[in-house]
Amino acid sequence: ELPMVDDASSQQVDSDARRWSRLASRLSASSTALARGLTTLLGDGALSESTWEEFVDLLVMADVGVELSQEIVDAMRQRARQEGVTQAEDLRPVLRRCLVEALEPHMDRSLADDRIDDQPSVILMVGVNGTGKTTTTGKLARLLVARDRDVLLGAADTFRAAATEQLQVWGDRSGVPVIHGAQGADPASVAFEAVKAGVEHEVDVIVIDTAGRLHNRSALMDELAKVRRVIERSAPVREVLLVIDATTGQNGLEQARVFAEAVAVTGVVLTKLDGSAKGGIVLAVQRQLGVPVKLVGLGEGPDDLAVFDAEGFADALTGDA
Repeated sequence: ELPMVDDASSQQVDSDARRWSRLASRLSASSTALARGLTTLLGDGALSESTWEEFVDLLVMADVGVELSQEIVDAMRQRARQEGVTQAEDLRPVLRRCLVEALEPHMDRSLADDRIDDQPSVILMVGVNGTGKTTTTGKLARLLVARDRDVLLGAADTFRAAATEQLQVWGDRSGVPVIHGAQGADPASVAFEAVKAGVEHEVDVIVIDTAGRLHNRSALMDELAKVRRVIERSAPVREVLLVIDATTGQNGLEQARVFAEAVAVTGVVLTKLDGSAKGGIVLAVQRQLGVPVKLVGLGEGPDDLAVFDAEGFADALTGDA
């Protein structure tokens, strides 16, 4: 039997559209150093060599990465030339288009959140401890509930007692059952039990929180591979979401690469994007890992997680939102 959940606790959850509009307003001009810096540069008068150099510097400081920053500014220069733009203040639409292109808007950002071939979709949450992975797992459950999905959570981060308790609180808040084992239990066995329960009860989505220990690359790879192998005896893993703390910048990207090598990541969740004045990490992570940013988290609220929107993000950064 599934653990009992109190339906009364699954209070009103926000729709995808409401979530994004709230996040976009937080990302906009006043709140990020990148947006503020761009506003200053766009008021600069006639375009000169130093304007372009300042654009590169600004993007690099915002964690976009040196190579990609240069590419974006080269694309801006080319477009400005083609369109006869000579004043910095007329660059805003040019900058916006170049940012959108760099964000690769055609990447598939949809979430595998429906049953296929009469089986639930399994979503694995991976990432270093401290990135907000367990909290994000709980928030994702709420987002799925808002989409009328029948969700089950699996607490396979068995090394931290707090992770299991935290996930249970999120489950209670959203009216979602949580399957967990004893502290220190084998993560793969907890994941297996969760998926087995989800299959039996014909839920739509099973979200599994995994341990984020980075002590040793090969042990991590072995553990994640085992969790995946055991789950796939019962149902396919359709999504592996890598949770990255946006405030850790380039250092976070290094950690992300280790996980991406350990397990086939299908999408990235960037948390704490508002705590970081550096929205550029979104561009850097997609470029380095070759997978889309699917979700972004800003703020502590239970519904502060939204599906990433490339056009909306560029609008927010360039003050067009």
